[in-house]
Amino acid sequence: MPQALTFEKKNVLVTGGAGFLGSHVCEAMLRDGHHVICVDNFATSDVKNIDSLLQNPNFRFIRLDVNQPFDLDQFTELAEFKLPFQGIQEIYHLACPTSIKKFDQFKIQTLLSNSIGNFYVLELAKKYRSKILLASSSVVYGARVDGKASVSEEEQGTTDQLSPRACYDEGKRFAETMFETYRQVHGLDIRIARIFRTYGPRMPLFDGQLIPDFILDALDGKDLVLHGGLEFRSALCYVTDVVDGMMRVMKAVEYPGPVNLGSDVDLLLRDVAQKVIDMTGSTSKMVEGENFAFLSELALPNINRAKELGWFPLVRLEDGLRRTVEYLKANKILLTNM
Repeated sequence: MPQALTFEKKNVLVTGGAGFLGSHVCEAMLRDGHHVICVDNFATSDVKNIDSLLQNPNFRFIRLDVNQPFDLDQFTELAEFKLPFQGIQEIYHLACPTSIKKFDQFKIQTLLSNSIGNFYVLELAKKYRSKILLASSSVVYGARVDGKASVSEEEQGTTDQLSPRACYDEGKRFAETMFETYRQVHGLDIRIARIFRTYGPRMPLFDGQLIPDFILDALDGKDLVLHGGLEFRSALCYVTDVVDGMMRVMKAVEYPGPVNLGSDVDLLLRDVAQKVIDMTGSTSKMVEGENFAFLSELALPNINRAKELGWFPLVRLEDGLRRTVEYLKANKILLTNM
């Protein structure tokens, strides 16, 4: 078998690269010395997430919607990356709306992202013979089951295809089916990362995202609203740990199957809120708030398969919260006046 060509710098495509998680993936790829092509349509992301990257000579941003046909060879700003000759070596596919408060507004776009958007990106991977990673989600397992400690990748999960949030939950299951089918039919080198609840700098503000909302309210002395109630539980994994996990899944020599990426430590959100209050020296109180369809109590991940790839969450909750508090303190005026 002829050896694959190797290049001084890989061409790496990150779809949804201006989002919370995607922007951190872009940064990590640049630190590794790659050419990074970031595409996004800003449906639920923000250009400010990639502002610091725009002057990097190894970074290119293309505004486009992956739910529409596109041809990267036609973009003159990518000429230096020599796509017609070198192609794209890796694709991190994260493009999908992920808004809590605006979930209903983006339902159709979410359906399209998890179907036709996947088709166009998979066809691109087929064209360039790219290794491609799907940012899937813990929602493929369905809601947490009482008495069940964690879920492993072999479990099928239970979701309701007619539920108000099915466009995302069932959409991610269908996305995995599409990726697996392209592997079976076209021999694509696919990777699937099932990402559990993640937090850190650049999370969307004022969108029902628990951690940034907690921090901003604490800094302003407002009540911290516990959407889901006082007994709402979740695991939380810091964003750089998740990105490291995605990179390890991508670098695995052989396809490991879907891989859970997240913390396996169960937390009461009221305890997390109290940590935020203590860290900020706030006088805020906690109150119960309304439930959102996109915010649900999810299962904990069994991360044994990720451990086999050498991955384990390294950032302690206290350290991750502190970094996020410091980020929001430093950028509060800019971010809250966007």
